[in-house]
Amino acid sequence: MPDNKIKYNALGLVSGTSLDGLDIAYCTFISGRSGWEFRINHANTYPYPDNLKNKLAHAHDLDGFSLMLLHKSYGKYIGQKVNGFIRSQGCKPELISSHGHTVFHQPDKALTFQIGDGNTIAAETGITTVSDFRSLDVALGGEGAPLVPIGDKLLFSEYEFCLNLGGFSNISYETTGGMMAFDPSPVNLAINYLMEFLNKDYDKDGETGRKGDINKKLLNELDQLPYYLQNPPKSLGKEWVDKKFKPILNKYDIVIKDKLRTVYEHIANQVTRTIRGQKPGKLLATGGGANNIFLIERIQANSDHQIIVPDQLIVNFKEALIFAFLGVLRLRNETNCLATVTGAKTNNIGGSIVTR
Repeated sequence: MPDNKIKYNALGLVSGTSLDGLDIAYCTFISGRSGWEFRINHANTYPYPDNLKNKLAHAHDLDGFSLMLLHKSYGKYIGQKVNGFIRSQGCKPELISSHGHTVFHQPDKALTFQIGDGNTIAAETGITTVSDFRSLDVALGGEGAPLVPIGDKLLFSEYEFCLNLGGFSNISYETTGGMMAFDPSPVNLAINYLMEFLNKDYDKDGETGRKGDINKKLLNELDQLPYYLQNPPKSLGKEWVDKKFKPILNKYDIVIKDKLRTVYEHIANQVTRTIRGQKPGKLLATGGGANNIFLIERIQANSDHQIIVPDQLIVNFKEALIFAFLGVLRLRNETNCLATVTGAKTNNIGGSIVTR
């Protein structure tokens, strides 16, 4: 291969807080003097069966022994899904890079835990596996999140801003002091919670929220939550939504469509507030929320930046792509977590490697 290029074939695995399912992306990365090239060769989302979805949703309530059993059984589930994916696609990955499913994320207590045991994944698949990407950064005093900015920096440098709209929103951009990235707000975790009251899993295209009216009092109370007044580095977890966000929604006796409309405006407010004053540029929007037409409309209406929604492979599997990339960087013993983003004492190389 010319230009001393080195090629890596890796699987990236992600389970988001929205519990949509397990994302698997088979990716190729090529390293050369001019930087990194990449492509997503194949990708699929495996929706969780109801019993597993329920276990993951309530994992934070388990006793220690039961949680570790789920950690192992979920790792086996991941390994089996990977084996099925490999058979169906006929691919030959050299590496599995698994984020796992977050149960606890409380960096202020030096705690983060993602289940999906990497040892079990490697045992099931026979493939070198990297997992537990956040723990080192948290031990170094960092937030352990977001992790995708190194991928934004090295793989998507043609965009001034990268925004992911998943369970939470995550934004990253380059500043004179280095890469800046953090979680502006909850997104699908809040929207889907409200849609449950209508016996639906999600708000397709934002159609329900579009029909509602903004409740200014609710909007103001959400916008004034103390988290939003903190300076980065900062990150959000499901615990924060349960303790701080949902109680505000629940105390307002208004119809669900009005709550939804207000939450959409809140998300747009918080996402655009974080980059207001920055020189106008291109903003790459990905994640499940990028398919929500009304949400993208509201963010664009509040922003001077050009919002670009890419092809569906990138929209739906960018995070899985970047986790595959984080695993490659870990194997190369290169920085995959940035201190300017997380607030850790130093840049670090996160992830535990298991080779069967």
